[in-house]
Amino acid sequence: MRIIGIDPGYAIIGFGVVDYQGNAFKTVEYGAILTQPESDFLDRLTQIYDDMCYLLKKHRPQAMAIEELFMGQNKTTGIKVAEARGVILLACRQNNVPVAEYTPLQVKSAVTGYGKAEKRQVMDMTRRILHLSEIPKPDDTADALAIAICHGHCAKPDY
Repeated sequence: MRIIGIDPGYAIIGFGVVDYQGNAFKTVEYGAILTQPESDFLDRLTQIYDDMCYLLKKHRPQAMAIEELFMGQNKTTGIKVAEARGVILLACRQNNVPVAEYTPLQVKSAVTGYGKAEKRQVMDMTRRILHLSEIPKPDDTADALAIAICHGHCAKPDY
């Protein structure tokens, strides 16, 4: 199964594409979609949508795993992340890619076996599971790969 993991945002959108077969993961590609802060917000959303469509067409994943949105203290930022997440979900829908959503607790549990693991522990286990020489940068990319790993461990076999 090919999985694309997404750590949603509007300035940095982490992505990680992995193949999962049996009990093994193979890293295909990872990185981040970066938008410019000085750009109009609607232009940033358009770029996110276009880049997501490109990644989905390039890699043809059987599933997309994305982190559920958690509204923190800053509601304005949360709303903008929700809008960016919306265009990501739209890109998946229009490219017929099923979407699975996971909480941070689910991701931590799937990757480390402990739902209250620290971010550094999750990033290091992601590196180990994927046999990478170092933790991917930016952090959003490592988070996206962890989300993809979570889906590999948690997905129903019908994908």
